Parts: sequence; C-alpha cells; structure tokens
Amino acid sequence: MLQITDLHTYYGNSHTLRGVSLELPASTSLGLLGRNGMGKTTLIRSLMGYVRAASGQVRWEGSDVTNRAPERTARLGIGYVPEGRGIFPNLSVRENLVMSARRGVDGRNDWTYDRVLTTFPRLTERLGHGGQQLSGGEQQMLAIGRALMTNPKLLILDEATEGLAPLIVAEIWRVIAQIRADGIATLIVDRDYRKVLAQSDRALVLQKGLAVLGGPSHTLRESTELAGYLGV
Repeated sequence: MLQITDLHTYYGNSHTLRGVSLELPASTSLGLLGRNGMGKTTLIRSLMGYVRAASGQVRWEGSDVTNRAPERTARLGIGYVPEGRGIFPNLSVRENLVMSARRGVDGRNDWTYDRVLTTFPRLTERLGHGGQQLSGGEQQMLAIGRALMTNPKLLILDEATEGLAPLIVAEIWRVIAQIRADGIATLIVDRDYRKVLAQSDRALVLQKGLAVLGGPSHTLRESTELAGYLGV
C-alpha cells in the first residue's frame, strides 16, 4: 500500500533523511524507532507533504505521490495524528469531530461520530468544551478520534502517548490495538519501544537519518543490536 524508496530530505544544509526506504502493506502495522532527532518525524512529514523531499519516491497504492500537498495526501485515505496533536483550540470537541467526518475513499464508514464517542467516553462529557479547555490526554483522544472519523486506510501516530498520565497511556494503547483489529494499517512512533514492538508487525530503526535495523517486531524484541541504537 505504502512504499518509500531512497528518500532524502534536508532542513537547510542539514541532510536529515539519507536514503530511507520502507514498505507497508495494507492492514499491517509498522513501528518507527530511534532516539530523538534521528529522522522519524521528518520521515512522516516528508510522507505527508509538509516537508519537501529532495529526492526519492513515495508511492501510495502504486501511484507516485512524492511531495504532494498535505491536503491532497490526506484525501488518499491517510489519517495523521501529529506530535503536538494539532486540534483546533477555538472549536468545541463536537465541532472538531464533525468537521472531519467523511466516508473513506473505499466508501467505508466504520468510524462514525457515535463510535468515536463510545471509544472515548471522556469526550462525551466534554462535547461543548473548546479544544483549549481539555487536558493533554483529552486532547490526544480528540486528535485520534478526529483522524478516525476520516475512515482512513492508514493511521499515522507520532508520539501519541508523550507526556500523558499512565492511565491515559494505557487507554491510548488499547485503542491502537482496536484500530489494528479493525484492519486499519498503522505507522507508529513512540518512545516506549516495547509497546511499539508489541503493537506492530514490523519495525524500522533510524539513526542519523539512516535506516540501520529492521525486521519483524517479534524478532527485534530479541535483538541485541536494538538496545544500542535506542540507548536503553
């Protein structure tokens, strides 16, 4: 479904991605691992079109979508929960959800307004609250719910549990497991590499913009190299 080949990206003179390649089949999950500043978010932002790739190729379902504008990328069936959440602070919880509601590109409408509220009961109690009035955990639930209401084929989660209380973190991982069970492909970045490996089929480790280790998640859990790359 998603194929990235030899992708190079720069921030000014800084060569941030150095020929990264990956494949993500439909209905599977890929974990992106690596210490801070190693290129994980840049890879996602290059895929989404927020950062322009200098060379290489991004293909979605066989079509070249390299450097496509973010709004056009989203219409392909890719949901994105960015680091920092990106909800609309001046809109209510209900408005944040309703504005993004649409059928998937394949016509599916599995994730409705009611299902999102059932999945995140806490949001039901906050429907009239503005985005800026929510706690960090509630904002993250809203960000994930909003992305799900686009009924994506692929959901990208960039640091979805960062800075959240343990109970909220557990809830987020429960929902990620449910999303996978629904057959939605996922691309997951998170500091808790053990959770990432438990909730992914394969994983890729980045170091200084290079893909240095990859394979089935159950194999990487036993890898002696992984700890060295992650500094754990």
